[in-house]
Formats: sequence, C-alpha cells, structure tokens
Amino acid sequence: MATVTFFGHRDAPKRIEPTLRLALVDLIEKKNAILFYVGNQGNFDVMVRRQLEDLAQTYPITYKIVLAYMPGKNDEPDEHTVLPEGLETVPRRFAISRRNKWMLDQADTVVTYVTHPSSGAYQMKETAIEKGKTVIELSLRTE
Repeated sequence: MATVTFFGHRDAPKRIEPTLRLALVDLIEKKNAILFYVGNQGNFDVMVRRQLEDLAQTYPITYKIVLAYMPGKNDEPDEHTVLPEGLETVPRRFAISRRNKWMLDQADTVVTYVTHPSSGAYQMKETAIEKGKTVIELSLRTE
C-alpha cells in the first residue's frame, strides 16, 4: 500500500487537472495508493483536493489536508485535516517548509508540478529524488 503526497506551484494552471486525475487513478489502481497527504495553499493543492474528494466517492482511499498552522477560531477542522505534531510550536515563517518535510517523510510517492527551479516545490521535488522517493512530475506530461 502506497502513501502519496503533492508539491506544486501556487499558480498551477487549471489545464493540468485532467493529467493530475489520470495520475491519481493510475496510482490508486496500479500502485495500490490508499493514503494521500495534500497541503492547503494555492491552485495546485486546490486541484489535488478536488480530485481526491471526487475519487474517494469511487475508491477506498483516505486523504488528509495537512495544515501548516493551528486552525483559527472560525476554522472548522474535520476528519480530513491534520496538523503534524510539534508544528504548533514552529515559528509561522518556517511552518510551511516544516509541514512539507513532514509530508515528504510520510510518502512513498510524490506527485509534483514544477516549472521553475526557484520555488519550494522544486526544492521538495529535489529532496524527494535524493531520498529515493518515486516522483511523478506532471509538468512533463502536460507541456
């Protein structure tokens, strides 16, 4: 059983969503992916969440939206949200990178959408490669 996480640019274009869905279905059907961790910043994360919500209606998968910050008073955490232990003590400016490292540590496979090297998504993709994770790069499938 595989665990998957995601890293992509905040401004990822909507046109990649069909390619993302195909990659997710392939991971579920052929790689036995059942657990997915996704962040909550930017377009890429929104597309991933939307596809996971839809696929969870058909497949026996679990997805978690991994928060970088403690939920505010008006936020309603639910069964799909998780705040990694210890993150509540991390200074806010380091919280996203610490959350991303936690997500990477949990995963066997990393799905990325990276088009430029000066980004956190690029750094996480490179770290995933260094750690021997399976990396699926969506930009190579959609350009």
